[in-house]
Amino acid sequence: MIDSPRIYIALPILNESANINSLLDCLNSQNISELQVVACVNQYDDWWENNEKVLICEDNLKSIEFLENETNLNIHIIDSCTKGNGWPAKKGGVGWARKIIMDYIVSKANKNDIIVSIDADTYYPVDYIRQILNFFNSNKEVVGLSLPYYHRLNNDITDRLILRYEIYMRYYLLNMIRIRNPYAFTALGSAMAFPVWAYNKTGGLTPVPAGEDFYFLQKLTKLGKIVTYSSSIAYPSPRFSDRVVFGTGPALIKGNDGDWMSYPHYHFNLFDEVRETYKLFGQLYTKDIPSPMDQFLKEQTKSENIWEPFRKNYRDQNNFINACITKVDGLRILQFLRKQQKTIHLTDEKIIYYFLATYHKNEIDSNLLSELKELDYENSPIKLLNKLRDFLFTKEMELRKLSL
Repeated sequence: MIDSPRIYIALPILNESANINSLLDCLNSQNISELQVVACVNQYDDWWENNEKVLICEDNLKSIEFLENETNLNIHIIDSCTKGNGWPAKKGGVGWARKIIMDYIVSKANKNDIIVSIDADTYYPVDYIRQILNFFNSNKEVVGLSLPYYHRLNNDITDRLILRYEIYMRYYLLNMIRIRNPYAFTALGSAMAFPVWAYNKTGGLTPVPAGEDFYFLQKLTKLGKIVTYSSSIAYPSPRFSDRVVFGTGPALIKGNDGDWMSYPHYHFNLFDEVRETYKLFGQLYTKDIPSPMDQFLKEQTKSENIWEPFRKNYRDQNNFINACITKVDGLRILQFLRKQQKTIHLTDEKIIYYFLATYHKNEIDSNLLSELKELDYENSPIKLLNKLRDFLFTKEMELRKLSL
């Protein structure tokens, strides 16, 4: 009889003392025992000398104290915050924290053990870890889980901002699922899980300044099958944060200043151009055929001959197609959409209305669709934005389940 995999919780902590006790309650409430928690409490070392940052350093010391006083959980603390142990100026941040945690875990764990990546400001239902364990026990070939999420509202200024950001993310994923793209996932460091063997095969997490969760899930996608469904959902908290360059925190900061340029609703026709390009990969194995992404890819590769190098390196059509999918990856798709969006002269509100009227007219409540004709992210009632979020969430969950 094969022993069940152990669960390792990967927890980066920065300025989270207000959330630690709630998180520990979540972990203690899980209907699974013997969780192995690895926490990296971190900040830059020179913050101790910065009057604007020293309070964060002191907050981190409180977090360490809370973790040390926890008696029910098995917690290993990686101290990257006390004086002399913080990050050097050019190497640090949540990407490094996640990498150090995960590298430590794989040095101790068995290959079939599971790493669950979480954040301290997120609520996890009592069955969250159990659902992950059950999933990997039944799907040993799957390389990762990108788990569902649903942001909690605070009844303050952040509600309008987080609803718009979440609608942006759900609209993006629904289109990626619609075109059946392999990079159809939402990257949240607070809601992903994977076996140790898969982590090792990717070469580990790359500690980029921001988006380490996106780049890691992209690496997993190139390795094998990612599933995006679980019946248990992570509930992150929306809050202003500048600790990374992009992501939820910076999006809220920019959005609060009226700047949503980095998070547009890319027109759904642009996703169709990605799909058409992917459909041509098989034919491109034998000869050049014009694709909607040609000009963009030529600019990216600085070459007029995009596909010939692949033909020379991959004599088998399936390997050629896989090489194309690896090259035209999630990042390339996002860059393409961003570039082409400049040719679109419609507001985000009109784009999402036309999307719903085109693809979900028979599923969405007609009264809601009528209300969305006049959608205005700056001025529409929060209730309307939440209705839109909930419709997209429900539809997304239906489609995520199909990934099983």
